Parts: sequence; C-alpha cells; structure tokens
Amino acid sequence: MKLEKRDYNAIVVGSGPNGLAAAILMQQKGLQVLLLEAKDEIGGGLRSAELTLPGFKHDICSAIHPLAAASPFFKTLPLAQFGLNYIYPEVDAAHPLDNGTAAVLKGSVTDTAQLLGTDERAYSELMTWVTQAWPQIDSDVLGPLHFPKHPFTMAGFGLKALPPATFLIKGFKTTEARALLAGMAAHSMQPLTHTATSAIALVLMAAGHLKGWPIPKGGSHSIAKALAAYFISIGGKVETGVYVKSLAQLPSAHAVLFDISPRQLLQIAGHKFSSIYKWQLERYRYGMGVYKVDWALDAAIPFTAEGCRQAGTVHIGNTFEEIRVAEQQTWDGIHPEKPFVLLAQQSLYDDSRAPAGKHTAWAYCHVPNGSTKNMTVAIEDQIERFAPGFKQRILAKHTMDTAQMEEYNPNYIGGDINGGVIDIRQLFTRPALRYSPYKTSAEGIYICSASTPPGGGVHGMCGYWSAKKALKDVFKIPVDSL
Repeated sequence: MKLEKRDYNAIVVGSGPNGLAAAILMQQKGLQVLLLEAKDEIGGGLRSAELTLPGFKHDICSAIHPLAAASPFFKTLPLAQFGLNYIYPEVDAAHPLDNGTAAVLKGSVTDTAQLLGTDERAYSELMTWVTQAWPQIDSDVLGPLHFPKHPFTMAGFGLKALPPATFLIKGFKTTEARALLAGMAAHSMQPLTHTATSAIALVLMAAGHLKGWPIPKGGSHSIAKALAAYFISIGGKVETGVYVKSLAQLPSAHAVLFDISPRQLLQIAGHKFSSIYKWQLERYRYGMGVYKVDWALDAAIPFTAEGCRQAGTVHIGNTFEEIRVAEQQTWDGIHPEKPFVLLAQQSLYDDSRAPAGKHTAWAYCHVPNGSTKNMTVAIEDQIERFAPGFKQRILAKHTMDTAQMEEYNPNYIGGDINGGVIDIRQLFTRPALRYSPYKTSAEGIYICSASTPPGGGVHGMCGYWSAKKALKDVFKIPVDSL
C-alpha cells in the first residue's frame, strides 16, 4: 500500500523506555521516525543527576532494573555496544527482620530456598516451575490480553499469579519466606488482598533468578542513552525541549504514538476521540503515589543483617503482617507510621556514583495519591530500625513528594509511578476497554505508555506492543512474535 508523502512516517511523543522502544521497533522496520522529548534530556524515568552534593550521582526515578534485563524486546537489542553496562549485586534483594536476620533473593532458586528453613521445599517447587516456564510465557505475561503461544503453560502461571498475595503466602510458614513474598508483591502498589498481586511477586523473583536485579553502571540514564544511541544509529531522529501540548505542533505523520498518561492524551488529542473513548479515559484510575528521598552518605548503610549489606535492593517492612497493614492504610488514604520502604544502594557496586569512600542511597515509600506529607522522618526511622547508626552517616538529602514527582514527569499523576492502578479492573483494559488497548478511537493515534499493558516498569513492552499494532494497522508491516 502506497501512503501519501508526509514529514515522517511516525512520531513518538515522550522518550521514556516505552517511547524509546516504540521508536526503535518502527525504525527497525524501515520507517522514518521522529522521537520528541519535552525535557532537554531524553529518558523519562530513566535519568540521573547530582541531587545532593557534587560528585554524588542519584537516580531520579527508577534505580534497579530486573525487568529491563529480562525484557523480551530489550534483550534483542545490542545495547552493550552503545554503552550499557549492567552490574550484578551479590544479593539481588534483601528483606531485614527485627530479629537481626534477613530473607534474601539470590540468583539461584536453590540458594534462596536453602535460607528459608522449613519453607525450602515450598519455595523451590514454586520458583523452579515459574523460572522454567518463564522463557515460554515472558512476552505473553508482559503484554496485552491475547491467545498465548503456550496456552497450557500460561494457564499454569495464571493459577499461581491471579490470586492475591495473601493467598500465595498461605503456602509458606516461616516469617522469612512470608516477608520476602510480601515485599515483592508490594511493588504492585496495592493492598496485598487484591487479585493478581501474586503476579508481581512471581515475575520479580523469576527475573531475579533468571537475569538478576542489575544496576546500570553510571546511573539509570545509561539505559536511556544506550537506547537513544541505537535508535539514532539505525536512522532515527531525536528532538529534545519540545513540550507537545497540541496536535497542531507536530509535523505531518501517518502515525503518532504517545508515551503519556490518559489525562495528558485527553488534553492533547481529546477533540479527535469518540465520546465513549473520552468517557473511558476520563474515568481511568490512578493509584498510590510515592515519596522519595536520596542521601549522600559518608559510609555505607550499617545494616545489622549481612545479607542487606550485600544487596543492591532492600525491602524494609519487617513481617508480612506489617507490610499488609501499611499498604492497606496507604490505599485507604492513611499515612502509615511504619511505611513499607524500597531502598537501593547502587554505590556499593558502582563506584561512579559517589566520591571515593562515600556512598549514595535511594528510597521511597508509598503514600496516598496526591499526598504532600513529608515522609522523610518516617522513612529514615524505618532504615535506622534495621541499620542503627544510619542517620549519623547522612551528609545531605534530597526529597520529592507526589506533586514534585508529577512536576518532574507529568506521567506520574499524583505521584503514581505505575501509570495507573494495575488491579484486575485495569490489568488488561488499561487505559480503556477496547480490542486493542494501544489504539485510540482516532485514526493514526496510539498510546504506548505505562498506562497500557503490561503497565509500569522499565521493560519497554508497552511501547513494543503499541508500535507493533501501529505497524500492522497503518503500514501493513507484520512483526514476528518475540
């Protein structure tokens, strides 16, 4: 099919991991693609900066990247050739307890299970099955609702993943195993009683066992820079400092893909949409926000548990019961006195993050959407609880509440870094109930952000699936399944 001449074949608005993935796939298929970014630097949530003191490099949003390493699309790209170097901590993630011990997620299922006491067999059986199945179902799990390549394997995963985390945890008896699973499931940013919260835990643990929870050397922006460099190397064009507020700003193109939230999409292109599609976007639900703190430290965090001192990521929340209460309170609009804290200590393994002998730390807790409450003390108290002496090591700090998170990245509505609630009502129908969630009601306009399946995370799969749909619809170009 011959298309009329336009400035570009396709335009992608927004250069987060999904926008970059969409632009790359279309450029790979021989199209002329323009990628636009509002800020002066590409990356979306993949940016790093000296937020506290000179020489201390902090990740502004995302920090540890199990889904980037495990992404079915990203792993097809030669990103190492464009400067991306992953560092793998000795321990992927640790979960300290009040008794001074910690549950840990290690690279091997066996090594992790052996530290879980009487739950060794239960954990080994569960995660051996999931890790063996994962290569057959990864692109189906990280994608829209469709008929899977391996339906029986996918059904087996669904039986384990669709129940709430509170159900999954019933299969374990030890405090350590139950806490480890709760910390993983809490990444869903929902009460652990919600359907499909088990899926988040299983995916993250499988990624750890198969690919690790790596740290990009030099900062999270290294991922974005490598993706952009590859995109440019195959003929793509990038323009920064272009804040798109209207379709009239854009050059002519056959397809436009937006790596933005439904709220922004309505502002930019709402006049082009059908009334039913607009109605659905207007009712799209956003979830918990985050409150984030970065620290410059004069030494590493003095965790009591050895596993925490070796981990790239630390989940701070003590027992399953304590985490369940904190996440439910946050969902109900209450700020917990003891919030669940996600902490990263990249400088333990990446010496480019801080001056010699010094360290950085990165952490956030969940808060009600739109909260402006200062949670710094609550977060620091939680860390001090498992690392006595932590506060004395702080040289400087930088904080961001939900309003500042949204100001920094307009996709984070009310501080929601997942692009909307990922519950069963919005798991496959985000941002609207349609045959394809990526195609809007307007011809040639698509959405490719975390507000589409599979949701938040640095994996690029929202962008991949959206670009695949646009290639088929507009350009009649088929894309082989990953």
